Formats: sequence, structure tokens, C-alpha cells
Amino acid sequence: MDRYVQPVPAPGDPYRTDWLLDRWLRHRIAPATHTAARPRLAALAADVTGPLRAAHTDAEQHPPRLVRYDPWGRRVDRVDTSTGWQRLRAAAARHGLVALPYRADTRAAFGPDARKVQHALLHLYAPESATFSCPVAMADGAAALLRHPDVDPAVRDTWLPRLTATDPATAITSGQWMTEAQGGSDLSGSTTVARPAVDGDGWRLTGEKWFCSAVDSAVAVALARPVGAADGSRTLVPFLVPRYAADSPLAVAGTDPYAPAPGVRVHRLKDKLGTRALPTAEVGLRDAYALPLGDPTRPGLARAMTLVVVTRLHNASAAASGMRRGLAYAHAYATARRVAGGRLVDSPAHRGLLGTLAVDAAGAFVLAGHVFDLLGQVETDADGRRTPGEPDATGADPAAELRLAAPLAKLATGRLAVAAASEYVECFGGAGYVEDTGVPRLLRDAQVLPIWEGTTTVLALDALRAVTREKAAGPLLARVDRAAATACDPEVAAALTDAAGRLRTDLARVAADPRGADTAAGARPLALRTAYTLAAALLVDLADGPSADRSGRDADAADSDGGAAGRDDVDAARVAARLWTRRWLVGADIAADAHRHLELLSRG
Repeated sequence: MDRYVQPVPAPGDPYRTDWLLDRWLRHRIAPATHTAARPRLAALAADVTGPLRAAHTDAEQHPPRLVRYDPWGRRVDRVDTSTGWQRLRAAAARHGLVALPYRADTRAAFGPDARKVQHALLHLYAPESATFSCPVAMADGAAALLRHPDVDPAVRDTWLPRLTATDPATAITSGQWMTEAQGGSDLSGSTTVARPAVDGDGWRLTGEKWFCSAVDSAVAVALARPVGAADGSRTLVPFLVPRYAADSPLAVAGTDPYAPAPGVRVHRLKDKLGTRALPTAEVGLRDAYALPLGDPTRPGLARAMTLVVVTRLHNASAAASGMRRGLAYAHAYATARRVAGGRLVDSPAHRGLLGTLAVDAAGAFVLAGHVFDLLGQVETDADGRRTPGEPDATGADPAAELRLAAPLAKLATGRLAVAAASEYVECFGGAGYVEDTGVPRLLRDAQVLPIWEGTTTVLALDALRAVTREKAAGPLLARVDRAAATACDPEVAAALTDAAGRLRTDLARVAADPRGADTAAGARPLALRTAYTLAAALLVDLADGPSADRSGRDADAADSDGGAAGRDDVDAARVAARLWTRRWLVGADIAADAHRHLELLSRG
């Protein structure tokens, strides 16, 4: 008798079949921008379901390898990566994942919506990129930092075009060399020292960096303390450090351009729980060439946060996109798997689980999309269209809201992603526990999301500072109030009103004792509750709020090319808003409703 082999269908096109992405794009960006973006999104989705899926598998099956010495004993510190990794690198450049918000042509085409289009592209690319989404994030962060007005124009003009190039032959990515063994997230203990070069050509860095992601990148942003600077984290300065000899003026003529830059040594690659295709290393610096990003005589941590905010947003996007893609795989498997004489997808118990996961994925997606939207508004303000920090005609202040929403989105989506990944593994039963199915990677890779760029506690305390020191809660609470006023569902409106009232009470208590032990102890649950309330407001806005399409059509109108599907998207958004609110603001069980609405919620 032949062995039974379980058929495992692949999910559909992640752009054309995802109601959530489609609804968000139609709702959040102008119709002309959406029309201009469609070919880019369709082209990337075609690559994802074709050659990039194979590249992802290849990169996962062939992790990076550190070659310390050449055959003659010369120290080379070469990081060998797979063909799949290189194909993912080329695709990231070709599709403009970093370039989109920076290049003159795309900024002209997409205007203030460029960051929203970027979020959509990342949503398609990241889940099956073997975590190449990480160097994409860090390259975007480095590009944003290079655009900072304090950065030397000569440094900007040399490096920004390479980070934002769309030709794979010239495009580069960036790493981040910030963490040190003795400090971790506590940067105040950093011991890497920066000294101005005697000959006046740049600076020299000496120190040890403990967790250096994407160590194969051409450049890295490192934090160091200039000689003579005061202790603490504020006085650290970001420096740009070339990784290879080709970009270091300290390299001797004739040196292999891909040899390590003088003074840069890769001690070892990390053996990590997940993200195994991503080369992460411990790096030693001994008088390595570096260029300050901004005035090195002034405290630079606040300047470096320009990079960190961007990478936190990418972390949120990776979490949300991974949840949505994991749901697509679990749902596709359930349509093929037969249990107790019927399809698994027809089991009410399993449908309730899948529907609940779909609700969580929707909440994570709107949080990630919202912070990209806010970043785009802040960058538009910085380009001179409005004074940064000045509220607009509606009273919105994107910079203030982003200051709080960025850590909230990152911490909430990271935790949601880990919980969802665990469920997705379970959805495949024993097959989900077998490495060569690829399913365990979902959980292994998700676990980095609540850690990288700040753990949940670190981010909760950062959100607390944003509220108590920078009064950043006002725009967020105003957004919740507007959602409560526009929600079509009275139950949702009441829950939002109640949640906003409780948040105001708790935030007033925090403001009265910002340094108290009880305030710090309660920072995590308060931050999570605030994030869940914001997500509820954003889902209501997705369903019932004003659209970016100003043609006069209301939320119930079918899109010109959407028809019944457009109406279904509105219905799905309303269901997601109602069930998210009941699950995360009221604390009610939603499995029965999630089962009944699975088809609406899981399309794509």
C-alpha cells in the first residue's frame, strides 16, 4: 500500500488576495498614488510567490559561514552567504524597499504617501525573505540618519546614494553595531571610544560590539564615546564605519577590496535561536576608520534615535506581515487537511482559532501601517510643508503621536507575533514540529521581534517617558476619541469611550508620580493596553473613518474596480474592529464570532 502524502497547497498571491492590505491602501492613500503603486506591488508579489520563495528556502537551508583564514593563514574574516541570500539582496534593491522614501522620482510619484507604499511592499517581502528584511530595516534607518540636517553633506552625498540605489550592482545595506556585552539595551555602559585621527582624516574607533546584525553589509552605524565626553548614554555619538577595505582609506593599496577594513575584526557568528540565515556577529574594533554622523562634540544619542525609530517601525511591520502570512499558510493547510471525515477548515473549533488569529493579525497590521503613515507625515513636515511639531488644522501632531506610537506598535506587534507563531506551529500538528517543513522557523524567527530594538520592558519605559516628559499622549487619545465618535457599532463606540477614560485616569496617575516604583512596575501592562486601544481606534477608522479618496464616496460604496469585494472589505474591517475591541478592550471570548466570520477575515 502506498504511503499517504499530505498535500500542502501554497497560499495565494499576497497582494491580489489580501483584503486587509487592499482595504488599507484604498483607505489610506490617494487613488492616484494607489494606481501608481499597483504595478510595483504586483511585480513584487509575483517575485515573492516565484523566485523569492525559492531563494528564501535556499538561504534558510544554507546559513552563513565565517571563514577566518585563507589557505595561507592570512586573517580574512570572510562571511560566506548563500545564493538565495544574494538573490533576496538583489530583489530588495530592485524593488526599491529602502529607496522608495528617498529617491526624487519616487518621492515625486508618491509624495507624502511614499512611506505607506513602502509599508505595503515590506508587507509582501518580509515574511519569506529569510530575514533579509533586517538589513533592509537597518539600511533605511541609516539613510534616515544620513538625511539628518546635522550630518556633514559630504558624508551624506557619498553614502546615501549607495544605500538607496535600486541597481543591485551598486546598492548596499547597513548593519548596526551598538550593543556591547556589558550593557545590552543599557547604552550608558558603552566603552567603545572614538578619537579624531591625527592626520585629520576621519575618526578612529576602538571597542567591542557584541550583537552586530547583517555583518556582511558594506557599512555599519556604530555608537561610540568621543574622548573627553561625559559618561552616560546621551553623550554617545553615531559613527559610520566601513566594513570592507574598499571603503576604508586605511587599507593598503592592492588589498582585496572585500577584505575587512583595517581595524575591523569579526570574532565569530552568533548561533541564534532563529533568524539563522542572517549573519550576526561579535565584532572587535581597533582604531577602525569612522565618520561621525553629526557634530561629534555634541551629545549624539538623540540624533541616533532617528535610526532607531525607523528600525522599530520595520520591526512592527515584520511582525504584522509574518502574522498575516502565517495565517495564509495555516488556512491553506486547513483546506487540504482532513480530520474526522471532513476538512479541518470546516471544524468550528479550528475555525474559531483561525478567525481569532486573523483578528490579531488585523490589529497588528493597522498598528504597523499607522506608524509608517506618521513617519511619512513627519518627513513631509521636515521637507517644509509644515513646521515640525505644529498641529495641523484638525489638531493632529504627527511627530508627537509617532513619539508614543512607535514604541507601542513595536512592543505590541512583537508580542502578538510570538503568540500567533506558536499557534501556527500547532495548526500543523506534528508536521509543524518538524524542521524540514519550514514551519518551526515561524516561531524561532518570531521570538526576536520582542527583543531587537528594545524588549517589551525597555519600550514600555520609553513610552512612559514619552507620556510624562514629552506629553505625547494627547494626539493618541484624541484619535481614540474620534474613532469612538465615528464607530458605526455602538458596542465598539462604548468600549473605546470607556478605554479612553481609563487611560486618561491612569496617565494622570502616572504623571503625578513619574519616577515611582508603582509607575515603573505598571509600565508594561499600561503600554500594552494603550497599544491595544490605539489598534481598536485604527480598525474603526479603517472601517468607518474618512477615506484618503476625497471623491465623495462613503465607506460603504464599492470601489470602482472592487465591486462586491470592496463591500466585503468594509464588512471585514467592521468585524475585525468589533472582535478586536471585544477581545483586547473588553476581555471577552470571540471564538464563536470568529468562526462565523472566518471567510471574511482570512481572505488572502
